[in-house]
Amino acid sequence: MLTLAPVCGPEAAIARANPVAKLAAVAVLSTTALVAADWLTPLLLLAAIAVALPFTGIRPGPLARRLRWLWLAAGTVVLVNAVFAADHTGTLLFDAGPLRISTGSLLAGTAIGLRVCVAATAGVLVFATTDPTDLADALNQQLKTPPRFTLGALAALRLLPLLSAEWRHITTARRARGLEGGWNPLRRLRLFASTMFTLLVGAIRRAGRLAAAMDARGFDSGIPRTHARDQRMTPPDWALLAAAFLVSAAAVACSTALGVFTVVV
Repeated sequence: MLTLAPVCGPEAAIARANPVAKLAAVAVLSTTALVAADWLTPLLLLAAIAVALPFTGIRPGPLARRLRWLWLAAGTVVLVNAVFAADHTGTLLFDAGPLRISTGSLLAGTAIGLRVCVAATAGVLVFATTDPTDLADALNQQLKTPPRFTLGALAALRLLPLLSAEWRHITTARRARGLEGGWNPLRRLRLFASTMFTLLVGAIRRAGRLAAAMDARGFDSGIPRTHARDQRMTPPDWALLAAAFLVSAAAVACSTALGVFTVVV
């Protein structure tokens, strides 16, 4: 079942950090990875994230389950860019008619895939070590986001596990009625589209009821709100942000010293 609950121990160093500090650190690492067009800079950033894993307190199993589809997508990005690159420079590694892979196109595709891995892995680590309520409190207190936006986003996040459960209920009910795709890909695609539409209609109806309930409880009254839990930027939070800047600068400096650093234009 889809869940947004943290999958780490509460005593972990990064789990105790302010959510805004973690978001800022991810923004620094992701921006550096996305700006760099070479393969070495994102690889070094990915290695730094791997070194920081013990400080997150995340168990390998839940982390692998959350990352498997993102890394699969990154691998697909590498393959697509390697095959359909505009220029196939370097040594030709694979040639089958219109499908060609060279060392230059493979390095270019790998660089793009590594950038996707950095952004995806860092983002998953943040949300896997952060309670949604703490995130909403930090956004409201540190970044001064409007309470209407913050509470609405928190409510939407809380509804995501319900969508996962509802998807299972819809598919189980249709299977009980004999509505299965079998080995027919067109029938499976049509059944998937129908299930998605049913889920979308249910989500819109639930969102409307939730909005009406929140308005009835005065969530949009405009009165200044208080907070049950204070979120403050502590010295360890600033140290985490400084570490993100230092790691990014070190990765860029190392790539530049080796003569491979380039910028996406």
